Amino acid sequence: KNFMININIKNIIFDLGNVILDIDANLSKRAFEKHGVKNFEKLYTLTAQSEIFDRLETGAITPGEFYDELRTFTKISLSDKTIETCWNALIVDFTYERIEILRQLKQKYRTFILSNTNLIHYNFYTNLLREKYQINGLEELVEKAYFSHEIRLKKPDLAIFHHVLNTSQLQADETLFIDDNKIYIDAAKKTGIETIYLKNQKLEDIFKKGKKNFI
Repeated sequence: KNFMININIKNIIFDLGNVILDIDANLSKRAFEKHGVKNFEKLYTLTAQSEIFDRLETGAITPGEFYDELRTFTKISLSDKTIETCWNALIVDFTYERIEILRQLKQKYRTFILSNTNLIHYNFYTNLLREKYQINGLEELVEKAYFSHEIRLKKPDLAIFHHVLNTSQLQADETLFIDDNKIYIDAAKKTGIETIYLKNQKLEDIFKKGKKNFI
């Protein structure tokens, strides 16, 4: 399917997971299972999270409190480091191509990241960017990155979209939001933001080099 960006679009907001950064929750599930946590898929999936994960993503609990609660919930005494490693296992990698897409789009549009994330993952993928790609964080690749654990709001709450629009002084009808989660896409639409639902596509399928409409 060919996507056409509305000629009025001046701003692009990107989701992070499976849009810019490849993630796979099954990798964390397998890592936890190796340490005896057999119910992780019930505790957490990318679509239906336990309250523990929701509170971590909105900055309501610290990583240390998260580790304590997970130990209590699973009744398994894993070290903080083990939990951290298993939890970060779902983060796969960025790609050079997507990083280049972000760099090029930043020259033509006002660009942003809006992600439901948490401090543990944030530290991990920030270090990954620094060590593998020599980039000092996602904040370098866009005008501003909005992370749920910092702003204490998360998708699909409409308040998070209004927060981005108001904070960065964006007009909804001049703004495009790209996400791989239909629920979040539907929420953005309610605020008047234009959307692209990345279903069975990758970011590089949309922003091909040489396409006049895009980069």
